[in-house]
Amino acid sequence: MNWLEEVFKRKEEIIQETQSFLRIKSVLDEETKDLGTPFGKGIQEALHYLLEKGNRDGFGTKNVDGYAGHIEMGEGKELVGILCHIDVVPEGDGWSVDPFGAEIHDGKIYARGALDDKGPTMAVYFAMKIVKELNLPLSKRVRMIIGTDEESEWRCVDHYFKQEEMPTIGFAPDADFPIIYAEKGIIDVKLSVHLHHLSGNGKTMLTSFQAGRRFNMVPDYAKAILKNGEHKVDIETSFKTFLQNEGVNGVVKVQNNNLILELEGISAHAMEPNNGVNAGMLLAKFLQRQDLDEKGKYFVDWLVTHFQHDTRGKALQIAFHDHISGDLTVNVGIIRYKEDGENEIGINIRYPVTQMGEEIHQRLKKLENATITHFSDSKPHFVDKQHPLIQTLKRVYEEQTGEEAKLISIGGGTYARALKAGVAFGPLFPGREDVVHQKDEYIYIDDLLKATAIYAQAIYELAK
Repeated sequence: MNWLEEVFKRKEEIIQETQSFLRIKSVLDEETKDLGTPFGKGIQEALHYLLEKGNRDGFGTKNVDGYAGHIEMGEGKELVGILCHIDVVPEGDGWSVDPFGAEIHDGKIYARGALDDKGPTMAVYFAMKIVKELNLPLSKRVRMIIGTDEESEWRCVDHYFKQEEMPTIGFAPDADFPIIYAEKGIIDVKLSVHLHHLSGNGKTMLTSFQAGRRFNMVPDYAKAILKNGEHKVDIETSFKTFLQNEGVNGVVKVQNNNLILELEGISAHAMEPNNGVNAGMLLAKFLQRQDLDEKGKYFVDWLVTHFQHDTRGKALQIAFHDHISGDLTVNVGIIRYKEDGENEIGINIRYPVTQMGEEIHQRLKKLENATITHFSDSKPHFVDKQHPLIQTLKRVYEEQTGEEAKLISIGGGTYARALKAGVAFGPLFPGREDVVHQKDEYIYIDDLLKATAIYAQAIYELAK
Protein backbone atom coordinates (compact mmCIF):
# COMPACT_ATOMS: atom_id res chain seq x y z
CA MET A 1 0.00 0.00 0.00
CA ASN A 2 1.37 3.41 -0.97
CA TRP A 3 -0.03 5.49 1.86
CA LEU A 4 1.54 8.76 0.76
CA GLU A 5 -0.01 8.36 -2.68
CA GLU A 6 -3.43 7.98 -1.07
CA VAL A 7 -2.80 11.14 0.93
CA PHE A 8 -1.83 13.16 -2.14
CA LYS A 9 -5.07 12.15 -3.85
CA ARG A 10 -6.77 14.16 -1.11
CA LYS A 11 -4.14 16.91 -0.75
CA GLU A 12 -6.32 19.94 -1.53
CA GLU A 13 -9.16 18.71 0.67
CA ILE A 14 -6.78 18.14 3.59
CA ILE A 15 -5.28 21.61 3.27
CA GLN A 16 -8.63 23.39 2.93
CA GLU A 17 -10.27 21.51 5.82
CA THR A 18 -7.24 22.16 8.03
CA GLN A 19 -7.43 25.88 7.26
CA SER A 20 -11.15 26.02 8.02
CA PHE A 21 -10.61 24.19 11.31
CA LEU A 22 -7.75 26.50 12.34
CA ARG A 23 -9.86 29.60 11.73
CA ILE A 24 -12.06 28.68 14.71
CA LYS A 25 -10.71 30.49 17.79
CA SER A 26 -10.90 27.57 20.20
CA VAL A 27 -9.37 29.24 23.26
CA LEU A 28 -10.73 28.57 26.75
CA ASP A 29 -13.34 31.23 27.50
CA GLU A 30 -14.85 31.00 30.97
CA GLU A 31 -17.16 33.94 30.27
CA THR A 32 -19.13 32.09 27.57
CA LYS A 33 -19.32 28.70 29.26
CA ASP A 34 -22.75 27.18 29.85
CA LEU A 35 -24.46 23.82 30.21
CA GLY A 36 -23.12 21.69 27.37
CA THR A 37 -20.49 24.35 26.67
CA PRO A 38 -18.13 23.95 29.66
CA PHE A 39 -15.11 25.68 28.11
CA GLY A 40 -16.71 28.44 26.06
CA LYS A 41 -18.26 28.97 22.64
CA GLY A 42 -15.06 28.82 20.58
CA ILE A 43 -14.05 25.39 21.81
CA GLN A 44 -17.61 24.14 21.43
CA GLU A 45 -17.70 25.40 17.84
CA ALA A 46 -14.52 23.44 17.04
CA LEU A 47 -15.89 20.28 18.65
CA HIS A 48 -19.17 20.60 16.74
CA TYR A 49 -17.26 21.22 13.49
CA LEU A 50 -15.24 18.02 13.81
CA LEU A 51 -18.11 15.80 14.96
CA GLU A 52 -20.37 17.04 12.17
CA LYS A 53 -17.64 16.30 9.66
CA GLY A 54 -17.41 12.79 11.07
CA ASN A 55 -21.16 12.34 10.70
CA ARG A 56 -21.11 13.45 7.09
CA ASP A 57 -18.27 11.04 6.29
CA GLY A 58 -20.08 8.04 7.79
CA PHE A 59 -18.20 7.61 11.07
CA GLY A 60 -19.81 6.88 14.41
CA THR A 61 -19.67 10.02 16.59
CA LYS A 62 -20.51 11.04 20.15
CA ASN A 63 -20.51 14.32 22.03
CA VAL A 64 -19.85 13.68 25.73
CA ASP A 65 -21.60 16.64 27.39
CA GLY A 66 -19.45 19.17 25.54
CA TYR A 67 -16.41 18.06 27.54
CA ALA A 68 -15.09 15.79 24.81
CA GLY A 69 -16.20 13.71 21.87
CA HIS A 70 -15.14 10.83 19.71
CA ILE A 71 -15.16 9.65 16.12
CA GLU A 72 -15.09 5.88 15.61
CA MET A 73 -14.83 3.17 12.95
CA GLY A 74 -14.27 -0.58 12.82
CA GLU A 75 -15.52 -3.51 14.88
CA GLY A 76 -14.12 -5.72 17.59
CA LYS A 77 -13.70 -6.02 21.34
CA GLU A 78 -10.41 -4.16 21.56
CA LEU A 79 -10.15 -0.40 21.08
CA VAL A 80 -7.30 1.59 19.56
CA GLY A 81 -7.40 5.19 20.77
CA ILE A 82 -5.93 8.30 19.19
CA LEU A 83 -6.13 11.16 21.67
CA CYS A 84 -6.22 14.65 20.13
CA HIS A 85 -7.15 18.06 21.47
CA ILE A 86 -8.82 21.00 19.79
CA ASP A 87 -8.30 23.71 22.41
CA VAL A 88 -5.36 26.05 21.90
CA VAL A 89 -3.44 28.45 24.11
CA PRO A 90 -4.14 32.19 23.76
CA GLU A 91 -2.50 33.68 20.71
CA GLY A 92 -0.30 36.11 22.60
CA ASP A 93 1.27 39.19 21.04
CA GLY A 94 3.62 40.02 18.18
CA TRP A 95 2.22 37.93 15.31
CA SER A 96 3.13 39.00 11.77
CA VAL A 97 -0.10 37.38 10.45
CA ASP A 98 -3.64 36.86 11.74
CA PRO A 99 -3.24 34.09 14.37
CA PHE A 100 -6.59 32.63 13.31
CA GLY A 101 -6.34 33.40 9.60
CA ALA A 102 -4.67 30.10 8.62
CA GLU A 103 -2.73 31.89 5.92
CA ILE A 104 -0.32 29.97 3.70
CA HIS A 105 3.16 31.41 3.13
CA ASP A 106 6.22 29.58 1.79
CA GLY A 107 4.58 26.17 2.08
CA LYS A 108 3.46 26.66 5.69
CA ILE A 109 0.05 27.15 7.29
CA TYR A 110 0.28 29.85 9.98
CA ALA A 111 -2.19 29.75 12.87
CA ARG A 112 -2.47 29.18 16.58
CA GLY A 113 -2.96 25.42 16.85
CA ALA A 114 -1.33 24.61 13.50
CA LEU A 115 1.18 22.40 15.29
CA ASP A 116 -0.51 22.06 18.69
CA ASP A 117 -2.84 20.31 18.10
CA LYS A 118 -5.50 21.12 15.51
CA GLY A 119 -3.29 20.53 12.47
CA PRO A 120 -2.26 17.04 13.68
CA THR A 121 -5.88 16.33 14.68
CA MET A 122 -6.95 16.92 11.08
CA ALA A 123 -4.09 14.67 9.90
CA VAL A 124 -5.42 11.85 12.10
CA TYR A 125 -8.96 12.46 10.86
CA PHE A 126 -7.93 12.05 7.23
CA ALA A 127 -5.78 9.06 8.12
CA MET A 128 -8.89 7.36 9.51
CA LYS A 129 -10.89 8.45 6.50
CA ILE A 130 -8.35 6.91 4.12
CA VAL A 131 -8.41 3.58 5.94
CA LYS A 132 -12.21 3.66 5.93
CA GLU A 133 -12.53 4.56 2.25
CA LEU A 134 -10.13 1.78 1.26
CA ASN A 135 -12.39 -0.73 3.06
CA LEU A 136 -9.39 -2.35 4.75
CA PRO A 137 -10.28 -5.19 7.15
CA LEU A 138 -9.96 -4.30 10.84
CA SER A 139 -10.24 -6.59 13.86
CA LYS A 140 -10.37 -3.72 16.37
CA ARG A 141 -12.30 -0.50 16.73
CA VAL A 142 -10.44 2.76 16.09
CA ARG A 143 -11.52 5.84 18.01
CA MET A 144 -10.31 9.42 17.77
CA ILE A 145 -10.93 10.90 21.22
CA ILE A 146 -11.31 14.68 21.02
CA GLY A 147 -10.24 16.62 24.10
CA THR A 148 -11.17 20.24 24.74
CA ASP A 149 -9.21 21.29 27.86
CA GLU A 150 -5.71 19.90 27.34
CA GLU A 151 -4.04 23.29 27.60
CA SER A 152 -5.59 23.97 31.01
CA GLU A 153 -6.71 21.38 33.55
CA TRP A 154 -7.54 18.24 31.53
CA ARG A 155 -11.12 18.32 32.81
CA CYS A 156 -12.16 16.97 29.41
CA VAL A 157 -10.44 13.57 29.64
CA ASP A 158 -11.27 13.25 33.32
CA HIS A 159 -14.96 13.61 32.45
CA TYR A 160 -14.69 11.46 29.33
CA PHE A 161 -13.13 8.41 30.96
CA LYS A 162 -15.68 8.46 33.78
CA GLN A 163 -18.25 7.53 31.10
CA GLU A 164 -16.33 5.89 28.27
CA GLU A 165 -14.01 2.89 28.02
CA MET A 166 -10.23 3.10 28.17
CA PRO A 167 -8.54 2.11 24.88
CA THR A 168 -6.33 -0.97 24.96
CA ILE A 169 -3.51 0.89 23.25
CA GLY A 170 -3.13 4.23 21.53
CA PHE A 171 -1.15 7.33 20.70
CA ALA A 172 -1.38 11.12 20.83
CA PRO A 173 -0.26 13.21 17.82
CA ASP A 174 0.85 16.04 20.07
CA ALA A 175 4.64 16.10 20.34
CA ASP A 176 7.57 14.88 18.24
CA PHE A 177 8.43 12.12 15.83
CA PRO A 178 9.73 9.47 16.03
CA ILE A 179 8.20 8.19 19.34
CA ILE A 180 7.86 9.74 22.80
CA TYR A 181 7.98 6.87 25.27
CA ALA A 182 8.55 8.94 28.44
CA GLU A 183 6.92 12.16 29.63
CA LYS A 184 7.91 14.14 32.69
CA GLY A 185 5.57 14.73 35.58
CA ILE A 186 3.83 18.12 35.53
CA ILE A 187 3.12 20.19 38.63
CA ASP A 188 1.19 23.47 38.65
CA VAL A 189 1.60 25.57 41.78
CA LYS A 190 0.16 28.89 42.90
CA LEU A 191 2.10 30.69 45.62
CA SER A 192 1.20 33.75 47.66
CA VAL A 193 4.01 35.69 49.33
CA HIS A 194 3.30 36.93 52.88
CA LEU A 195 3.26 40.74 52.82
CA HIS A 196 0.64 41.67 55.43
CA HIS A 197 3.27 42.58 58.03
CA LEU A 198 4.84 45.20 55.75
CA SER A 199 3.88 48.82 55.11
CA GLY A 200 3.27 50.57 51.83
CA ASN A 201 5.78 53.30 52.62
CA GLY A 202 8.49 54.16 50.15
CA LYS A 203 9.56 56.70 47.59
CA THR A 204 8.02 54.71 44.73
CA MET A 205 4.80 52.74 45.16
CA LEU A 206 4.40 49.55 43.12
CA THR A 207 0.66 49.67 42.55
CA SER A 208 0.41 46.83 40.03
CA PHE A 209 2.63 44.17 38.45
CA GLN A 210 1.37 41.47 36.13
CA ALA A 211 2.70 39.02 33.57
CA GLY A 212 1.58 35.81 31.91
CA ARG A 213 -1.70 34.05 31.21
CA ARG A 214 -0.95 30.34 31.66
CA PHE A 215 1.25 28.09 33.77
CA ASN A 216 2.53 26.32 30.65
CA MET A 217 3.68 29.41 28.71
CA VAL A 218 6.70 31.65 29.15
CA PRO A 219 5.17 35.16 29.51
CA ASP A 220 5.85 37.39 26.50
CA TYR A 221 4.45 40.56 28.08
CA ALA A 222 4.73 42.21 31.48
CA LYS A 223 3.39 45.46 32.89
CA ALA A 224 4.07 47.41 36.07
CA ILE A 225 2.46 50.60 37.33
CA LEU A 226 4.47 52.85 39.65
CA LYS A 227 3.20 55.84 41.63
CA ASN A 228 6.01 58.32 42.03
CA GLY A 229 5.92 62.09 42.18
CA GLU A 230 9.62 62.95 42.30
CA HIS A 231 11.63 60.44 40.30
CA LYS A 232 9.60 59.77 37.14
CA VAL A 233 12.28 61.10 34.82
CA ASP A 234 15.04 59.09 36.51
CA ILE A 235 13.04 55.84 36.33
CA GLU A 236 12.00 56.51 32.75
CA THR A 237 15.60 57.07 31.66
CA SER A 238 16.80 54.05 33.63
CA PHE A 239 14.14 51.80 32.09
CA LYS A 240 15.01 52.81 28.54
CA THR A 241 18.67 52.04 29.23
CA PHE A 242 17.69 48.71 30.77
CA LEU A 243 15.68 47.72 27.68
CA GLN A 244 18.59 48.58 25.44
CA ASN A 245 21.09 46.65 27.55
CA GLU A 246 18.85 43.57 27.71
CA GLY A 247 18.08 43.70 23.98
CA VAL A 248 14.29 43.66 24.40
CA ASN A 249 11.42 45.95 23.43
CA GLY A 250 9.27 47.92 25.81
CA VAL A 251 7.61 51.27 26.46
CA VAL A 252 7.31 53.70 29.34
CA LYS A 253 4.56 56.29 29.65
CA VAL A 254 2.98 58.64 32.18
CA GLN A 255 -0.75 58.40 32.86
CA ASN A 256 -2.74 60.00 35.71
CA ASN A 257 0.45 60.68 37.67
CA ASN A 258 1.44 57.00 37.31
CA LEU A 259 4.44 55.63 35.50
CA ILE A 260 3.54 52.61 33.33
CA LEU A 261 6.30 50.20 32.33
CA GLU A 262 5.66 47.58 29.64
CA LEU A 263 8.16 44.96 28.51
CA GLU A 264 8.04 42.37 25.72
CA GLY A 265 9.66 38.96 26.05
CA ILE A 266 9.53 35.85 23.90
CA SER A 267 6.89 33.20 24.52
CA ALA A 268 7.78 29.51 24.60
CA HIS A 269 6.41 26.24 25.94
CA ALA A 270 7.04 25.73 29.64
CA MET A 271 8.71 22.36 29.03
CA GLU A 272 11.87 24.35 28.19
CA PRO A 273 11.67 27.89 29.57
CA ASN A 274 15.13 28.69 28.24
CA ASN A 275 13.67 28.71 24.72
CA GLY A 276 11.88 31.94 25.60
CA VAL A 277 12.51 35.25 27.35
CA ASN A 278 10.37 35.64 30.47
CA ALA A 279 9.00 39.18 30.34
CA GLY A 280 7.80 39.00 33.95
CA MET A 281 11.12 37.95 35.40
CA LEU A 282 12.98 40.51 33.30
CA LEU A 283 10.73 43.32 34.51
CA ALA A 284 11.17 42.07 38.08
CA LYS A 285 14.93 42.38 37.59
CA PHE A 286 14.48 46.07 36.75
CA LEU A 287 12.01 46.73 39.56
CA GLN A 288 14.37 45.24 42.11
CA ARG A 289 16.79 48.08 41.41
CA GLN A 290 14.20 50.75 42.25
CA ASP A 291 13.44 52.32 45.63
CA LEU A 292 10.04 50.68 46.06
CA ASP A 293 7.62 50.63 48.97
CA GLU A 294 8.18 47.86 51.52
CA LYS A 295 5.51 45.49 50.17
CA GLY A 296 6.49 45.96 46.55
CA LYS A 297 10.19 45.60 47.28
CA TYR A 298 9.74 42.43 49.33
CA PHE A 299 7.56 40.83 46.64
CA VAL A 300 10.00 41.61 43.85
CA ASP A 301 13.00 40.52 45.95
CA TRP A 302 11.29 37.22 46.78
CA LEU A 303 10.47 36.63 43.13
CA VAL A 304 13.99 37.37 41.91
CA THR A 305 15.68 35.39 44.70
CA HIS A 306 13.74 32.21 43.94
CA PHE A 307 13.45 32.31 40.15
CA GLN A 308 15.81 34.76 38.41
CA HIS A 309 18.09 32.96 35.91
CA ASP A 310 17.08 29.64 37.46
CA THR A 311 14.83 27.38 35.39
CA ARG A 312 16.16 24.21 37.04
CA GLY A 313 14.81 24.68 40.56
CA LYS A 314 18.14 25.14 42.34
CA ALA A 315 16.98 28.07 44.48
CA LEU A 316 13.83 26.11 45.38
CA GLN A 317 16.06 23.14 46.31
CA ILE A 318 14.12 20.78 44.02
CA ALA A 319 16.69 20.39 41.20
CA PHE A 320 16.87 16.83 39.81
CA HIS A 321 18.17 14.98 36.75
CA ASP A 322 17.84 11.45 35.42
CA HIS A 323 19.18 9.68 32.32
CA ILE A 324 15.70 8.98 30.92
CA SER A 325 14.14 12.44 30.87
CA GLY A 326 16.84 14.94 31.83
CA ASP A 327 16.53 18.02 34.07
CA LEU A 328 13.64 19.22 36.19
CA THR A 329 12.45 22.58 34.81
CA VAL A 330 10.62 25.50 36.40
CA ASN A 331 8.61 28.15 34.54
CA VAL A 332 7.15 31.26 36.15
CA GLY A 333 4.04 31.52 34.01
CA ILE A 334 1.87 33.92 36.03
CA ILE A 335 2.71 36.98 38.14
CA ARG A 336 0.02 39.09 39.80
CA TYR A 337 0.57 41.85 42.36
CA LYS A 338 -1.59 44.68 43.72
CA GLU A 339 -0.61 47.58 45.98
CA ASP A 340 -2.62 46.18 48.91
CA GLY A 341 -0.26 43.19 48.90
CA GLU A 342 -2.57 40.72 47.23
CA ASN A 343 -0.34 38.58 45.01
CA GLU A 344 -0.01 35.34 43.11
CA ILE A 345 2.91 33.52 41.49
CA GLY A 346 1.98 30.64 39.18
CA ILE A 347 4.75 28.18 38.40
CA ASN A 348 4.90 25.11 36.20
CA ILE A 349 7.34 22.35 37.17
CA ARG A 350 8.29 19.48 34.83
CA TYR A 351 10.01 16.75 36.82
CA PRO A 352 11.90 13.62 35.64
CA VAL A 353 10.17 10.24 35.46
CA THR A 354 12.22 8.80 38.35
CA GLN A 355 11.50 11.73 40.70
CA MET A 356 8.61 11.80 43.18
CA GLY A 357 6.14 14.66 42.89
CA GLU A 358 5.27 14.48 46.58
CA GLU A 359 8.88 15.20 47.52
CA ILE A 360 8.65 18.42 45.49
CA HIS A 361 5.36 19.26 47.21
CA GLN A 362 6.85 18.84 50.67
CA ARG A 363 9.85 20.98 49.78
CA LEU A 364 7.66 23.80 48.45
CA LYS A 365 5.64 23.75 51.68
CA LYS A 366 8.82 24.80 53.49
CA LEU A 367 9.38 27.95 51.42
CA GLU A 368 9.93 30.93 53.70
CA ASN A 369 7.17 33.55 53.86
CA ALA A 370 4.98 31.97 51.18
CA THR A 371 1.86 29.82 51.11
CA ILE A 372 0.76 27.27 48.51
CA THR A 373 -2.78 28.16 47.40
CA HIS A 374 -3.01 25.57 44.61
CA PHE A 375 -1.13 22.35 43.84
CA SER A 376 -1.82 19.81 41.10
CA ASP A 377 0.37 16.92 40.00
CA SER A 378 0.11 14.91 36.78
CA LYS A 379 2.39 11.92 37.32
CA PRO A 380 5.15 10.97 34.85
CA HIS A 381 4.32 8.54 32.04
CA PHE A 382 6.57 5.75 30.80
CA VAL A 383 6.06 2.81 28.40
CA ASP A 384 8.51 -0.08 28.12
CA LYS A 385 10.60 0.08 24.95
CA GLN A 386 9.68 -3.50 24.03
CA HIS A 387 5.91 -2.97 24.22
CA PRO A 388 4.12 -4.13 21.01
CA LEU A 389 2.67 -0.62 20.56
CA ILE A 390 6.12 0.91 20.38
CA GLN A 391 7.49 -1.83 18.15
CA THR A 392 4.62 -1.38 15.67
CA LEU A 393 4.92 2.40 15.51
CA LYS A 394 8.69 2.07 15.21
CA ARG A 395 8.34 -0.15 12.15
CA VAL A 396 5.73 2.14 10.54
CA TYR A 397 7.84 5.25 11.02
CA GLU A 398 10.94 3.60 9.59
CA GLU A 399 9.05 2.27 6.56
CA GLN A 400 7.51 5.68 5.84
CA THR A 401 10.61 7.82 6.37
CA GLY A 402 13.57 5.51 5.84
CA GLU A 403 15.01 6.83 9.10
CA GLU A 404 15.65 5.16 12.45
CA ALA A 405 12.77 5.57 14.89
CA LYS A 406 14.66 6.68 17.98
CA LEU A 407 12.76 6.69 21.26
CA ILE A 408 12.83 10.00 23.09
CA SER A 409 11.52 11.59 26.26
CA ILE A 410 10.00 15.06 26.66
CA GLY A 411 9.10 17.62 29.25
CA GLY A 412 5.75 18.23 27.62
CA GLY A 413 2.62 16.44 28.73
CA THR A 414 0.38 14.83 26.13
CA TYR A 415 -2.86 12.89 26.30
CA ALA A 416 -0.78 9.73 25.95
CA ARG A 417 -0.43 9.79 29.74
CA ALA A 418 -4.21 9.41 30.01
CA LEU A 419 -3.81 5.90 28.54
CA LYS A 420 -2.46 2.85 30.32
CA ALA A 421 -0.48 2.00 27.18
CA GLY A 422 -0.02 5.14 25.12
CA VAL A 423 2.78 7.15 23.54
CA ALA A 424 3.10 10.49 21.78
CA PHE A 425 3.69 10.08 18.06
CA GLY A 426 4.49 13.21 16.02
CA PRO A 427 3.74 15.59 14.40
CA LEU A 428 7.04 17.49 14.66
CA PHE A 429 9.73 15.85 12.53
CA PRO A 430 13.40 15.77 13.57
CA GLY A 431 15.23 18.96 12.62
CA ARG A 432 12.11 21.11 12.40
CA GLU A 433 11.79 24.26 14.55
CA ASP A 434 9.46 23.83 17.51
CA VAL A 435 7.10 26.82 17.40
CA VAL A 436 4.46 25.45 19.78
CA HIS A 437 2.96 28.20 21.99
CA GLN A 438 5.00 30.83 20.13
CA LYS A 439 3.95 33.71 17.91
CA ASP A 440 3.67 32.83 14.21
CA GLU A 441 3.07 29.14 14.95
CA TYR A 442 2.99 27.12 11.74
CA ILE A 443 3.08 23.65 10.22
CA TYR A 444 4.73 22.74 6.93
CA ILE A 445 2.14 21.47 4.46
CA ASP A 446 4.54 18.71 3.38
CA ASP A 447 4.87 17.62 7.02
CA LEU A 448 1.10 17.65 7.48
CA LEU A 449 0.69 15.32 4.50
CA LYS A 450 3.60 13.11 5.49
CA ALA A 451 2.21 12.77 9.03
CA THR A 452 -1.20 11.83 7.58
CA ALA A 453 0.40 8.95 5.67
CA ILE A 454 2.26 7.76 8.78
CA TYR A 455 -0.91 7.91 10.87
CA ALA A 456 -2.92 6.04 8.24
CA GLN A 457 -0.47 3.14 8.17
CA ALA A 458 -0.16 3.17 11.97
CA ILE A 459 -3.94 2.99 12.43
CA TYR A 460 -4.19 0.10 10.00
CA GLU A 461 -1.27 -1.83 11.51
CA LEU A 462 -2.57 -1.41 15.07
CA ALA A 463 -6.16 -2.37 14.22
CA LYS A 464 -5.88 -4.92 11.40
